[in-house]
Amino acid sequence: MKTEELVQFLHYLQNDLTIPAASLQIALQHPEQTPNLLPIILWQYGLVTLTQLDQIFDWLEHQVSD
Repeated sequence: MKTEELVQFLHYLQNDLTIPAASLQIALQHPEQTPNLLPIILWQYGLVTLTQLDQIFDWLEHQVSD
């Protein structure tokens, strides 16, 4: 994921799914963190619900297909 795409992704997570910046910071500090694993890390820590995780994957899929 390019830097610009990561910024858009983080913006989506914070603004559309209302995930707090502090929650994103926790996930971003994970030792195995890569942008591709961020949704799973958020879910593993209980920072997003399964519904939100599904929405995240839908958003990511839409970004790739554009």
